[in-house]
Amino acid sequence: MAKIALDLERALVRRARDAAAGTTEPRTLARGRGWEVADVLCTCGPGDHAFEEHHEAFCIALVAAGAFEYRSETGRALMTPGAVMLGHAGECFECGHRHRAGDRCIAFRYRPEYFERLFADAGGAGPAPAFGAARIEPSQALAPFVAAASTGATAASGLDRLPGLAWDEMAQALAIRVVRLTGIVPRTDAKRVAPAALARVIETVRQIEARPDGEFGLDTLAEDAGLSPYHFLRTFERATGVTPHQYVLRSRLRAAAQRLADAPGKIVDVAFDCGFADLSNFNRAFRAEFGIAPRAYRARWQS
Repeated sequence: MAKIALDLERALVRRARDAAAGTTEPRTLARGRGWEVADVLCTCGPGDHAFEEHHEAFCIALVAAGAFEYRSETGRALMTPGAVMLGHAGECFECGHRHRAGDRCIAFRYRPEYFERLFADAGGAGPAPAFGAARIEPSQALAPFVAAASTGATAASGLDRLPGLAWDEMAQALAIRVVRLTGIVPRTDAKRVAPAALARVIETVRQIEARPDGEFGLDTLAEDAGLSPYHFLRTFERATGVTPHQYVLRSRLRAAAQRLADAPGKIVDVAFDCGFADLSNFNRAFRAEFGIAPRAYRARWQS
């Protein structure tokens, strides 16, 4: 059983042992300007009364474990692992567990003004409409998001410590994928990067290469480039072939490799100086990038 489902089963066992009422426990994983991600573990079951709630923000919740019934103004749907629960700001909804206890979701929430801007940046016209559906069934298009978010929720320090993906980038990419799957934004396959935007990407690359250990969140990079976060993410990836987070990671790894090859010092100090928060994450990322452990890499160059 996957760890994210195993954690839910353990919570249900504790609830039964203590004869406690079912609860919904959200745990914030990450947040930015206008968005947040929460790991929501629910131990409610058939004996617990369902009550009406309302979405305070646009919600895209990835169902990671368990099953429940979802009723909203848009419709009714059974939520199962791999499905995506949808809700728009101000919408009333109800979740029930008439037949089975417990579920766990990774919920991405977007403030209305932030989602409106994202909707417009993605090509939408006018105010962002409701999604038009209560659920997106388990699909190949969204499976990578469910898997990555589930892994991030159970990682010791969150997805920002896993190579290749960051919560801020995932929040952007997930929202765009969902609005296109639901048809409220038309898909465009234009690949050209405008010269002015390309110049801004080049300047961003220069900043990262000059100080790879710096703090380079998506919002900060986009603001420095004078672009909206969505346009910056799309433009940067088209121009460089990787996301900003992936580029920063590889820049840090290159800097670390150079330090290991030509300078003395402890490997842990090299990792911290190059922007990594812990040694185990550095070792995993380094091996994945160069196919060899940092210590062996240094020995190869200094032998």
